[in-house]
Amino acid sequence: MQPYRMQTVIRPAAFTDAPRIAEFNRLIALETERRELDPATVLKGVENCLREPARGFYLVAERGGVVVGQLMITYEWSDWRNGNFWWVQSVYVAANARRGGVCRALFDHVRALALKDPAVCGLRLYHEVHNAQAQRAYLSFGFADTPYRVMEWERPR
Repeated sequence: MQPYRMQTVIRPAAFTDAPRIAEFNRLIALETERRELDPATVLKGVENCLREPARGFYLVAERGGVVVGQLMITYEWSDWRNGNFWWVQSVYVAANARRGGVCRALFDHVRALALKDPAVCGLRLYHEVHNAQAQRAYLSFGFADTPYRVMEWERPR
């Protein structure tokens, strides 16, 4: 007998979701990188994305009216493909909702949105190199490793 699974509703994030998204973003950094982020800075960053759709958008997953998961999409123009890659970022599922299909529901939803938009040429994501669980999940969602390696320069503070 299959255990009961509460229905997952995926929707665009609203401005009122900003505190929960910011909380999840802080948990992502702590769980994957053991990095503590400044709560005020993260909240401002989330609010700025929600105010400016050109920066990207968030999707949230709800169960029983409670936000239990999220992901963010940002954009990268590809002149080679004459289209936008959607970068999947800030993926998080609350600990008590994991292994219940929430992450898959988020990814299925974002893939469906991308397929409806002819300007989207693909989805990309990056992950923490030691996060084997995330890697297995992304592979099961149809993502594949690429020959590219992400590098970064960060402005000194």
